[in-house]
Amino acid sequence: MTATVGIIANPASGKDIRRLVAHGSVFDNNEKVNIIQRALRGLDSLGVGRVLAMPDAFGLALAAYEKAQVGLDFELLDMPLQHAQEDSTQAARRMAAAGVGCIVTLGGDGTNRVVAKGCGYVPLVPISTGTNNVFPIMVEGTLAGLAAGVVALKVPGVRKAAVRMARRLDILSEGRLVDIALVDVVAYDERFTASRAIWEADKMRTVILSRVRAGSIGASAVAGYLPQAADARGRGAWLELGTGGEAWRVQAPIAPGLIRPLSVRSLRWLAVGEGGTIVHAPTVLALDGEREITVQAGRPLEVRLSQNGPHVVDVLAALRAAGQAGVFVHER
Repeated sequence: MTATVGIIANPASGKDIRRLVAHGSVFDNNEKVNIIQRALRGLDSLGVGRVLAMPDAFGLALAAYEKAQVGLDFELLDMPLQHAQEDSTQAARRMAAAGVGCIVTLGGDGTNRVVAKGCGYVPLVPISTGTNNVFPIMVEGTLAGLAAGVVALKVPGVRKAAVRMARRLDILSEGRLVDIALVDVVAYDERFTASRAIWEADKMRTVILSRVRAGSIGASAVAGYLPQAADARGRGAWLELGTGGEAWRVQAPIAPGLIRPLSVRSLRWLAVGEGGTIVHAPTVLALDGEREITVQAGRPLEVRLSQNGPHVVDVLAALRAAGQAGVFVHER
């Protein structure tokens, strides 16, 4: 069977309102085309036979293919477009059904969240082109293509060495899964999703994290800048914020160039399977930086840390394992 890699590039990533209310840089679509082009050349050099790409209004993947001058077969998914995040979920679902060995994504935390809802067990190589980039990584497109290629080609030892299952946060209503987040869930003191992005620190009431990291942008940074961060030991965190009885006042970068003080009233660590109930209502829940769910009074939602996130490729580990398997060495 021909090794196949999927490509999902979000044309809207890196362009939300945080360019106006904060200092986020604009990640233009021409650069996304260039990244995909380099990834295609990496795939082609390994002998990957086929690429399935998500169509979009800007034609990112098709433009990259036309520039790349590669020999692999290229195909756009035959799917209706809603020009919304549901397109990425649907594309991931169709790619998984088509048997792709790996999916390369271009976007931020929000893009990868919706891809994770459809990709099943297919590993992701997430390239950072968004605003909040805790889940995806800053990686050169060529290397991303090579890593995706050795995974799709099932090079011996690569999957074991380089593919891990990420955590996620499950949002539940009466025990039923409503949605997921990969990095953070924030109870935000608004009643409407509106512009989706969050940037006002005084409206953040509860912050739930799948991981604790100081080197990140967004709500996920809050716990990482507390003195107790070293005690996390790989666990998630649940923080209640608000003035009056606060235990800590912490400065955190909640958006690019936007460092704000937040009053932390309580902190507890979360092991896999642990969580709690959102007590603030009415409010909206922001998932990985974007407002998605309205919480009504009398209809509480639960958030729980889960190990059932998407499979993710460690690019450096994949390339190292492929090198040890002799993939890049040719006899004279």
